[in-house]
Order: sequence, then C-alpha cells, then structure tokens
Amino acid sequence: MFQTDLFKNKVVLVTGGGSGIGKAIAKQFLQTGATVHIASRKKERVEQAAIELAAYGNVYAWPLDIREPEQIELLMAEIASRSGRIDILVNNAGGQFPSAAIDISQKGWLAVINTNLNGTWFVTQAAAKHFFFPQNHGVVVNIVLNNFRGFPGMSHSAAARAGVSNLTQTLAVEWADKGIRLNCIAPGIIQSSGLDNYPPEFTNDLASSIPMKRLGTVDEVAALTLFLSSPMGAYMTGDTIYMDGGARFWGDNWKYE
Repeated sequence: MFQTDLFKNKVVLVTGGGSGIGKAIAKQFLQTGATVHIASRKKERVEQAAIELAAYGNVYAWPLDIREPEQIELLMAEIASRSGRIDILVNNAGGQFPSAAIDISQKGWLAVINTNLNGTWFVTQAAAKHFFFPQNHGVVVNIVLNNFRGFPGMSHSAAARAGVSNLTQTLAVEWADKGIRLNCIAPGIIQSSGLDNYPPEFTNDLASSIPMKRLGTVDEVAALTLFLSSPMGAYMTGDTIYMDGGARFWGDNWKYE
C-alpha cells in the first residue's frame, strides 16, 4: 500500500512491540524504510520479535516497563546513542483484564490505570523532552480502545484510555507550534495474540456483535498507524479514529444479566 521508502531515514519507537498489534506496526514501518525500536516488558518476547523482524529492516529490542520513568529515561538515552532521535512514537503498550466494575480490586484498578494512562504519558513526555521539542517535529500515535459507548466489563481500561484520548486532544493544541502531531486509534476487537489473555466466555462468538461480522486484523491497525504518521496525515491532530467494523454503533460488547 505504501511506498517502500516512505519512512526512509525516520526513527520509530513502538511500545508493546513484541507481539500482536505492536509487532505488526513495527513490521510495516520497517517495510517502508524506517529504523524501528521496539520495547516490551517481557524481555524474551521483544528480543524474539526483533529476530523475526530483522528480515525487514533495522530493528532494536529493549525491555521496558512503561510505568517506570527511570527505565524510560534509560531507553531514551539508548535510542539517542543508537539512532540520534525519535521521529515517530507509537504508544501501543498496555494491559487490562475483563471484570465487572464492582469486582475490581484497588490493586487491579491501579495496575491498569498506571499502565494505560500513566505509562503512556511518561513515555510521551520523555520523547517530547528528549527529541520532539529540540527537533521541532514529532508524531505520536496512541493505540487506545473502542470506548465510544463506554466499555462495560472494562471500566478500568475504558477510563484510562478515555484519559489518553483527552490528553491527546490537549497536547495536540499545546504542542502544535512545536511541529508535533498526536492522534489516537481506537481499535475494536482485533484478531491478535492479545485475545489469548481473555477467558473463552469473553471471546466466544465475538464477530456476531460486529456489523461487519468479522474481527479486525493487526495489519489493518498498522496501516492506519502508518497513514497517520505519514505526510498523508499531516493536517490531522488531536483525533481519535475508531476502527471497529461499526461495532460502536450496535450490539453488546459485554454479556451480563
């Protein structure tokens, strides 16, 4: 779809790049000429992903817990040493678990908020301070989730991701004069390794609640990420784009009595 040199001489950081959507995003950036740094909390997974992705271009793997600002600072220094800059940041790392809101413990709530909201902010601010502001340019794409009508059964993540979407709007205005664009992609249910983390009762017959009667693919999310990061999306900032086969307009995403 995209020219093979579209991102030539660009440096990309993809958090959560060891599997699923993040890995697909990294692959498409590599196929279009970028140098890509992938980061993940699971060291073995991200290193294995880098071995596989090396067939497509210049890729580096880093272990990273986005909840820990000290680790983020170390990563920024490593990227500065290896590549000199970051042009594009994809905040894909995150995590959640299905639960009725009344049953979420304080520990569970804080874990999801700290990862999905605080972690996204920590990485974004660090990239802006170290690279985007000095360069006077940068692109951020935040991968959130389809919380268009809320997300019963995922109240912790819905709240965190709504915070990311609003943060994106705010930063889009504050940082526009610095040449920095920020947008969100809100995927619906995507056929990826991430579904393996949920119990069968949560994932059975998912396509039936989607007007298009199928799940999305990781490559479709990756393609939209590249579009928003490219000159083709140069006049877009502060937007949240839903990519869900129409699911936000119809049907239930949580079975409850």
